[in-house]
Amino acid sequence: MKKGFSLVELSIVLVILGLLTGGILTGQSLIRAAEMRSVTTEYSRYVTAVQTFRDKYFALPGDMSKATLFWGDDNAACADAATSNGSPGTCNGNGDGRIGTSATPNMTSEAYQFWKQLALAGLVEGTYSGLNGSTLADAVIGTNVPPSKLSNGGWSVFTWDNAPGDTTNFKADYGNHLVFGAYLAGFSTAGNILTTEEAWNIDKKLDDGLPGQGKAIAINWDFCTEATTFADVTAKYDLDNPGIKCAFRFRHSF
Repeated sequence: MKKGFSLVELSIVLVILGLLTGGILTGQSLIRAAEMRSVTTEYSRYVTAVQTFRDKYFALPGDMSKATLFWGDDNAACADAATSNGSPGTCNGNGDGRIGTSATPNMTSEAYQFWKQLALAGLVEGTYSGLNGSTLADAVIGTNVPPSKLSNGGWSVFTWDNAPGDTTNFKADYGNHLVFGAYLAGFSTAGNILTTEEAWNIDKKLDDGLPGQGKAIAINWDFCTEATTFADVTAKYDLDNPGIKCAFRFRHSF
């Protein structure tokens, strides 16, 4: 005669399964919380790195007009190419105080020399190409811009004054700023990656907790906020819709 499981044995199995499931979910939650903390840490680290670079070299990384005097000229990529490669090689910027971009794939750009020069100066970790991506001259996380510890996230830099006529982003003067998010075809890591609650928490830690004003500005005013227009800068995050995602511009980062 075959014996089945007793109620006690089944109860023990169910308890064990519950503990395992709870442990997995708790572990995932702790990992995500650690990744979220890394975003604010990385932001502060990059701002400090740029300030240190400017104090030492009297210029912004990428925009530095005499960068090749320190690190040599990359004759394969620079518009002002020398006859032979410098070591390790970089490109000069135009020194106008703005982090410029270029629309030519695989060619040099101040926005990507920015990260290469910070790394050459020993101020950030990693090795970066200093070149535009091969598609739409975009950011390639881990190749020309640094990855974040938050899964699939990355950092890029951009200069933008939000010219009249743009209605996609909140109306603001962004200046030279860091951009945080996922890969998005174009010039920056502007892909939405954070839940509204996560974005709100980061905003509160670094800023005022509002997506449309202050330093931390949500990308695309109508994606994860309660704003009704791009000029509705006092709107709140749309915390009632956790399924929608956000990304950030940190205006006037440096």
